[in-house]
Amino acid sequence: MFILSKISDLVRIEPQKFRQATEEAIEDEINAKYANRVVYDAGLCVCLYDILEVGDGLIRHGDGSAYIKTVFRMIVFRPFVGEVLVGWISSCTEDGIRVRMDFFDDIFIPKENLFEDCVFIAREQAWVWRTEHELYLDTNERIRFRVEQETFTDQSPAGPSESVGAEDEAAVSARPPPYTLIASCQTYGMGLLSWWD
Repeated sequence: MFILSKISDLVRIEPQKFRQATEEAIEDEINAKYANRVVYDAGLCVCLYDILEVGDGLIRHGDGSAYIKTVFRMIVFRPFVGEVLVGWISSCTEDGIRVRMDFFDDIFIPKENLFEDCVFIAREQAWVWRTEHELYLDTNERIRFRVEQETFTDQSPAGPSESVGAEDEAAVSARPPPYTLIASCQTYGMGLLSWWD
């Protein structure tokens, strides 16, 4: 679920942080820049693990900040395909189930990846697995699922546009998340934790 990812970056230290120890200032800047951010093809960065290399600081003309080439390792959330995780159902729609974890919300279980005899009940906004009993998959219940696919979406900024205003805000909010997990809930032991207790 968590991996170490090696990253090389040019870290900017502002003049007001020159009084701090160099490693401490670099650590603060790395955590501020990367923590809780998705790095394309790496995963969701959680926090700095360690600093491997620190180069010499260079000061740019007119800026006053020091720029230091740094190599470091981050703790990154990136579950492997086939890994079994536990989360909470955040919503149910006729397309499938949205699942959240304590620190990650972009998990989706499509209806094709649910148990074979699952049906969606619109008035209750819940999925029901019909076996000899009706087993509900309802909001805020703990669910065990398996990761089937991960998707990274490039979040590069769009170029300038003619219209500025509410349309741009709507377009930004409609953008897909930078990192999404597609999961399944089809085998023995998957589904709500309360079913298997």
